[in-house]
Amino acid sequence: MSVIESIRPRLAKLAELRRDLHAHPELAFAEHRTADLIARHLEALGIEVHRGLGTTGVVGVVRGGRSLRAIGLRADIDALAIQERNEFAHRSVHAGCMHACGHDGHTTMLLGAAETLVSRRDFDGTVYLIFQPAEEGEGGGLAMIEDGLFERFPMESVFGMHNWPGMPSGHFAVHPGPVMASADRFDITVTGRGAHAAMPHLGADPVTAGAAFVQAIQTIVSRSVDPTDAAVISVTQFHAGEAYNAIPDRAQLCGTVRAFSEAVQDQIEAALGRVGDGIAAAFGVEVAVEYRRGYPPTVNAAAEAALCAEVAATLVGPDRVTTMARPSMGAEDFAYFLQRKPGCYVWIGNGAGEGGCTLHNPTYDFNDEIIPTGVAYWVELVRRILGPA
Repeated sequence: MSVIESIRPRLAKLAELRRDLHAHPELAFAEHRTADLIARHLEALGIEVHRGLGTTGVVGVVRGGRSLRAIGLRADIDALAIQERNEFAHRSVHAGCMHACGHDGHTTMLLGAAETLVSRRDFDGTVYLIFQPAEEGEGGGLAMIEDGLFERFPMESVFGMHNWPGMPSGHFAVHPGPVMASADRFDITVTGRGAHAAMPHLGADPVTAGAAFVQAIQTIVSRSVDPTDAAVISVTQFHAGEAYNAIPDRAQLCGTVRAFSEAVQDQIEAALGRVGDGIAAAFGVEVAVEYRRGYPPTVNAAAEAALCAEVAATLVGPDRVTTMARPSMGAEDFAYFLQRKPGCYVWIGNGAGEGGCTLHNPTYDFNDEIIPTGVAYWVELVRRILGPA
């Protein structure tokens, strides 16, 4: 019997657990019920539990054999501020909050792996089960690190997994190198001089200057960044004025920058400042650019990525594992873990159609049928890295 098939008889209970999590989503750093559920589940299995890392994070410790080697497996546990539009029985009971990214499924797969690992203990070393809060933009991974995650639980490597809608269920994508982009933010304030809309020559129009800024920064990627280095600059907000017949004295632009390397981030930040200086001189306005670094790029270590691809291929067959998939310009705070430890973040196919709609979508739902595959991946990865007890 394959590892996946050995787990399948537990699918009904694991799916029930996953749907309970889906029905009771909690936002960043407020995952109190979720953390309680995780801790109780681990404790019922006889697993050593540590709570409160990064506010609501939970770490379970499973030991096997006598080796001092250790690895970490991470699942994210928070939900999104989205109003769910599904009508099934396990839809969110909390208005304006839902599991629209599959963290309920990620948590369930790691809990399922905990059940198998503790029942067999056929590995030589220690597995740290990391249930991380606040992945959705609030940096829960960094919060756990700053709370001493790697000092309290010394591990040689760390691994993550995310469902991927549009990829067939039972398939994996493993990227040797960048897998997710950085997520920086900028706020640009253009200060001019207000005037009557019928007499624009008496003012300094920040709206026109702001519009020119939006157009000009599009040339940063096309003309300043090496064409072989992927990058995105998107202006997502433009606020100015309140009246039809008055030119305002201020405009506010906001947006995001995505890249796969710190060098490109540095290049774009500097270029935004230069464009701001040019717009100020050309339009007779003042331009202030505030650039804030967010999640860094998520970059897999080559050796660990190769190992993860081999483990996945053993489970589902080499024809269902790709190492050639394009990385995503989305961001992920597992990047903070990979800045400090070698490891790999893989995608597991969530399928298409029912249970496979777009991430961060009000009709999204995790595909329960992939739970045994995800559980088996974690179990086999532990065995492969730590070896038999």
